[in-house]
Amino acid sequence: MTTPAERRRRGRAARERISRSEHGRWIPAADRPDPVDVLVRQGEDRVARLLPIRYGRMADTPFTYLRGAAAVMAADLAAVAGTGLIVQLCGDAHLLNFGVFASPERRLLFDLNDFDETYPGPFEWDVKRLAASLAVAARDNGQDGERPRRAALAAAQGYAEAMRHLAGRGELDVWYTHIDTDDLLTVLRKPKQRKQVEAGLAHARRRTSLQALGKLTEERDGHRRIISSPPLIEPLRKTDLRAVGKVFSDYRATLAEDRRVLLDRYHFVDAAMKVVGVGSVGTRCYIVLLEGRDIRDPLFLQLKEAGRSVLEDHLPPTRVDAEVAAHHGGRRVVTGQHLMQAGSDIFLGWTTGPEGRHFYARQLRDMKGSADVAAMSPAALRTYGDLCGRTLARAHARTGDRLAIAGYLGSADVFAEAVADFAVRYADRTVADHKLLLEAIATGRITATLGV
Repeated sequence: MTTPAERRRRGRAARERISRSEHGRWIPAADRPDPVDVLVRQGEDRVARLLPIRYGRMADTPFTYLRGAAAVMAADLAAVAGTGLIVQLCGDAHLLNFGVFASPERRLLFDLNDFDETYPGPFEWDVKRLAASLAVAARDNGQDGERPRRAALAAAQGYAEAMRHLAGRGELDVWYTHIDTDDLLTVLRKPKQRKQVEAGLAHARRRTSLQALGKLTEERDGHRRIISSPPLIEPLRKTDLRAVGKVFSDYRATLAEDRRVLLDRYHFVDAAMKVVGVGSVGTRCYIVLLEGRDIRDPLFLQLKEAGRSVLEDHLPPTRVDAEVAAHHGGRRVVTGQHLMQAGSDIFLGWTTGPEGRHFYARQLRDMKGSADVAAMSPAALRTYGDLCGRTLARAHARTGDRLAIAGYLGSADVFAEAVADFAVRYADRTVADHKLLLEAIATGRITATLGV
């Protein structure tokens, strides 16, 4: 058995592959692919008529561009040396992929909440994407000078500090560690910040299937039906409804037995196709309305297509569970989510749909909420970055060798300072790439629908 001291030494040895300070010296590779080409190739297997919405949403700001450009950043990260310290990566750890949701015990937790790109890889890839997103968001908010770098630095420092702390704890302690929103409120000292967070949590608690019933459905011919709102929500033809029903039946088999018993208390009412997110636009996504005791006891599930992770072209499978999950995109997402989250949706499962396409399922609304990043002051953004960094460290500590990572990080801020430098450089590149996207739209190279 490897001792803790040996594991830490393994981490320090990784500095020979790439020193901590080298993480800040990023420049685009000479053969860097055209980012617009990367996006176009990514869209080849998506619903073509929805792609203009994707490009339009990405064109809004450099930050919305970054949200949709996970594939571009994956190629950039793969072009430089890595530590070789492997964790289960989120794969798209920008700051809006953190948020609150209800645990199975109905407590509000703060955690990562998007795993479409999850895959095993070097821990620093997630840290760099998080830090870069903070630098870009700060600039979008009009924060200039050193403020974007300070926001990125807060995330990297929060990550490093939390990882050092977790390296000293036992396995079960690490596995059970979570961030409860009640605990989160106690560390907010400024009344304005507390008030804003409390309002956000209250809003999240109202985001349930019952609330969605009133917003997303109407009564037609004595039955509840999902409201059609093309192109964002579109009704399904009868043949498509039958196909979704078959997919839903297969999904049931991937749930634990107790969850299947609960799901069987509901029956199928309606389904529709729905556009979601920024980077996900164009993937096939359906919302399914189920009814329990009566129509005032609804359950909304989301069936979302899960293709290959954007990381898969750049990283080899490194563990048995990844090799198995890689054969099914939905299972890959579900496996990664269970590994990284402190408490996952009880209805999380996977299935295979028409044409052999892979899907995963979860509740559409289960007290989910995210931060209003655009309204954050520089101080609030730094606080939020620190929180996201600590949350990411907890997820990585569950799935990788936390002692080796802590050994690599050491006690100084060398890694965090370097990541902050990287974030500023990548923010510059993101602004330039965003302009390339706007040029592609202006010249007709790609078509974008703005404001949808």
